[in-house]
Amino acid sequence: MLTSSRRRFALPLSYDGTDFMGWAKQPGLRTVQGMLENGLGIITRHPLDPPTLTVAGRTDAGVHARGQVAHVDLAEAHVESLRDRRKDDAHTTPAQHLRSRLNGVLGVSGMDVRVGEVTEVSADFDARFSALWRRYEYRIADDLAFKNPLHRQYTLWIDRELDVERMNAAAGVLVGLHDFASFCRPRPGATTTRTLLDFSWRREADGVLAALVRADAFCHSMVRSLTGACVAVGEGKLGLSELIEVLEEAKRGSRFVVSPAKGLSLQEVAYPAPEEWALRAETTRARRDFVEE
Repeated sequence: MLTSSRRRFALPLSYDGTDFMGWAKQPGLRTVQGMLENGLGIITRHPLDPPTLTVAGRTDAGVHARGQVAHVDLAEAHVESLRDRRKDDAHTTPAQHLRSRLNGVLGVSGMDVRVGEVTEVSADFDARFSALWRRYEYRIADDLAFKNPLHRQYTLWIDRELDVERMNAAAGVLVGLHDFASFCRPRPGATTTRTLLDFSWRREADGVLAALVRADAFCHSMVRSLTGACVAVGEGKLGLSELIEVLEEAKRGSRFVVSPAKGLSLQEVAYPAPEEWALRAETTRARRDFVEE
């Protein structure tokens, strides 16, 4: 393993989660992290010991992203290996090399994941712990919406009409600081207390219902559980008073169905100014050991 001084790079990522078994690498399975780290191993010439990525939000199988963020630490030997010595690239930065080389090795097989404009950052930046909040979107086409076949992999289709006003009322009940144990898949040692900053539904021009869900962090399966609860309210299967009971019970139940992954996408991760990265990361670590959606 390389032990020389390291340089940190922030990588904005977008991917179609349809054919991935989630973010986290797993032996024998196609995952976003696995594909990217395999590419990093190739371009840094360390395929057996590739650089590892730290991500803002570990998405589940089938969940998409257009605003994911990860960081990676590269040794100087890694950075040097990114250069293309066949070209006069003296004015190309290591960050630019990293983006072009990584997208290059992903090639056709990696067309469902792309790396955006890479930035070299200080060691104070942590893609996970420096984040202020994450914003997700969930899309549903009910009986009032145009069910566009071109969007079928990114939108849940429902063959009944949903009441968007009731769904917004339900979303409003859930906003704030709560123990969301009723809406999270439990993981040992991980808290389920979160601050849900925004949650609302809108019906777009084509009739599709889109939820905006923003929080400081999300526990496992939380967004899909929140949207599933709102769908139950929107179709009249769950009342607002019952939803409040579910929230206050703080334990998993069966009064609503968790929404499928296909309609969910990570849209944005927000960070403070660079001089506040370290403090934000320290504060987040001290407050909770959180597990991402």
